[in-house]
Amino acid sequence: MEYMSGVQNDLDDLKPSLFELLAEEQLSSLLPPSIRYLLAVATHRHPRYLLRVLNNFDELYALLSLLVERYYLRTFGGSFTENFYSLKRERVSYTKNGEIPRAQMGAAAPVRETLRLRTVDVWKNLAVMVGLPYLKRKLDESYDIHIAPHASSLLAGPRYNPHDELPANPTIKQRLMFYYKWFLRNVYPSVNAAYYFSIVAFNLAYLFDNTKYSSPFLWLIGTRIRRLGPADHRAIAKILEAKPGGGSARRNQRPGSPLLGLLSPQNIYPQVLSSLRYLLPVSIFALKFLEWWHASDFSRQLARKATENLDLPAPVVTGMTDPSHRKANMSSPPQTTSPTTSLKPALKKTSSQHQPPVSSTSYLPIFTVPLPTSDSGNASACPICLNPLTNPTACQTGYVFCYSCVFHWLNGEHERQIDFMNGVDGGAAWEDEGTGAGADEGDEKDPDNQDGSTNESAATKAHRSREGRWESGQGRCPVTGRRVLGGTDCLRRVLV
Repeated sequence: MEYMSGVQNDLDDLKPSLFELLAEEQLSSLLPPSIRYLLAVATHRHPRYLLRVLNNFDELYALLSLLVERYYLRTFGGSFTENFYSLKRERVSYTKNGEIPRAQMGAAAPVRETLRLRTVDVWKNLAVMVGLPYLKRKLDESYDIHIAPHASSLLAGPRYNPHDELPANPTIKQRLMFYYKWFLRNVYPSVNAAYYFSIVAFNLAYLFDNTKYSSPFLWLIGTRIRRLGPADHRAIAKILEAKPGGGSARRNQRPGSPLLGLLSPQNIYPQVLSSLRYLLPVSIFALKFLEWWHASDFSRQLARKATENLDLPAPVVTGMTDPSHRKANMSSPPQTTSPTTSLKPALKKTSSQHQPPVSSTSYLPIFTVPLPTSDSGNASACPICLNPLTNPTACQTGYVFCYSCVFHWLNGEHERQIDFMNGVDGGAAWEDEGTGAGADEGDEKDPDNQDGSTNESAATKAHRSREGRWESGQGRCPVTGRRVLGGTDCLRRVLV
């Protein structure tokens, strides 16, 4: 691909191919999100110092990019990433066809000095390289914030939002924001489309050697991208030697002060910016090495060989109950407790097989149901109604229920929940089965009722109620007791 320009034009060996330019643009576009990601990771560790930097990343990156690109344009004739690909920027000569191949072959150094970027051209290129991408990022971000959430569909486009209407007696800031949103809604989509269409048109024209400019913005400022030639490499070497810290600078330093000369502000600035030429390839190599390290099996084999010869002692676990004592505790009869409204007696009555989950907000036990076991032959039944699954529906926790059962459960309207919270006999039995809590103090018979009738007073029914001592499981998974985000809207049908 890189020799395509040479095949089209045998006389111009310094013209880069389109694929070189696209690779350079891709590398340049990957730098901002990569640096933002590294900064976001560091902000999680030190939010006090880096949070404000992350919130103003676009402005700080544009300022830093302005300093770096200005140094590279003045020193190497190209941007930071263009220098990595041995490319440069030069002015277009206003001669016939814009090319002087014989002069470039016979007097390459004078031609380079004639076509090199002047101060005005440097600032024009900075406006295209730094200012235009910054403006594009801010417009895209504003469009995503103010317009994109109100778009009804891809075909209908952004719709009108009543909140964007200009209020009565608006301030200057409100008026500017109103016109800015109007521009984003009505004008910016067309401008954005024209931006990308113009880039594609110039790329195609440059590919077939119909223009010297690979971008419409380079055509506006009269600058084109070229490869570095032998004269450019010699000139760059002389510039680097003449910079502070080079050979001539070290010869001009005072005796006995080499360290102070290297640490002076006028020397640190070019040294730091020049070192970025070596930092970029090293970082790319490190990234590729990390990708290989995590993708290959070499790291796991190395860790396995390192632990093969380690003789680790057996783990010692403290706090475990001896099996003989455990059987004795399980065989002993449970102790009765007096009626109380505290949480401690209810938790004492729970079995060791299924402990009820406790809410992190109300600190009350949550009513749940156990999963059907394979021993009972109902492993494929609904855990709530214990019947074969009808219209199977999956909850966020992964358990499958009947749709009507889990729908009413999340709304707190299931019969099993109502009976349990009211403390009826069926609810007490479900409590024994589902949470192992057993019949609590509200389930004791009234001593005044000697004839064994089922009629109970209102006070006795109120005493049997579990309101305020248990949660019914409304809005939670019937098995795990975890809160279901979104409620019934997040239920998903299971295709069997």
